[in-house]
Amino acid sequence: MLKVAVVGVGHIGSIHASVYKDNPKTEIVAVCDSIVEKADEAAKQFGGRAFYSVEEMLQSGIALDLVSVCTKGEENGSEHYAPTVQLLKAGIPVLGEKPISNQLEEGRKMVALAEKLKVPYAINLNHRFTPAAVRAKEWVQTGRLGQLHMINMRMWINNPVESSPWFHLRALHPHSLDVMRYFCGDVKRVAAFMLKGEERSIWSNTQVLLEFENGVIGNLVGSYDAGASYGLERCEVVGSKGRFVIEDACEQLTFYPRHSIETETYAYLGGMRSFNETFKSRISAFVDQLSDTVSYDEVDGSGRDALKAQTIIEAAIRSWETGTIVSIEDQALKSSQEVQPS
Repeated sequence: MLKVAVVGVGHIGSIHASVYKDNPKTEIVAVCDSIVEKADEAAKQFGGRAFYSVEEMLQSGIALDLVSVCTKGEENGSEHYAPTVQLLKAGIPVLGEKPISNQLEEGRKMVALAEKLKVPYAINLNHRFTPAAVRAKEWVQTGRLGQLHMINMRMWINNPVESSPWFHLRALHPHSLDVMRYFCGDVKRVAAFMLKGEERSIWSNTQVLLEFENGVIGNLVGSYDAGASYGLERCEVVGSKGRFVIEDACEQLTFYPRHSIETETYAYLGGMRSFNETFKSRISAFVDQLSDTVSYDEVDGSGRDALKAQTIIEAAIRSWETGTIVSIEDQALKSSQEVQPS
């Protein structure tokens, strides 16, 4: 049984803790939050010992096999770096929340450190772990779609928060871009357009055009100005033999053959009914990998995957600021070996 801790026990951290509490392969031995009341309440609710800093938790000598880092901060990512580095240096596998960081250089350093120390490092890229996404990936890998031609991704929610100009891009679209990479591989070039919604100060709407290294072309539509009736997301992948569409992450998957009108539809594959249930599948997947002693470089939904998604986001921001098509290579996606880990 893996001994688990959760750092940052707000809303998302509590979801992680709930999943660990119900997983027969894990035992919560610690919860940690700089707000004393939150840590104490989480310890009562989920079990384990309450700590008020990562340093205090590590110095206690408590045995840890996995830690979820669910801190937040600016653009939902500025408070991930320090606790992640402390834990990785202690040799403890980490499951971080997205974005990996709102600062690309911090993301590079965390990935470099994990790879240097050979410690498994994952990010909660939960949209790729739905049964619908896994089934669709099997179709891609077995050639059911033929040669891939294009991918269209839409992800939007109603988030009225006025934060930094790039809050919408950096906080929401690690998910959408990871899904696009999951099906179509690495991205080569990016062009982006932005729009501020009514009475907004941030770039709350975007369209991002993508050219993948394998020649696939793609489009991302994103917004923080969506309504509840709009749905959460839609992913369409088109190939020479057919296409598939995933609606709302997990709720419906449909295959459309190119030369037939007979479609194939699955609703709620694996019994997954809504987005909130995706946390369980993602966290359980990493628990299973650690239980099977996964190598640090074979983690599914890894820190490196999250870093690549974040690099695309920064390329999109640069594209809009400069009015140019931006090469991912020019955006300086360096290998972890080129960055000195902290």
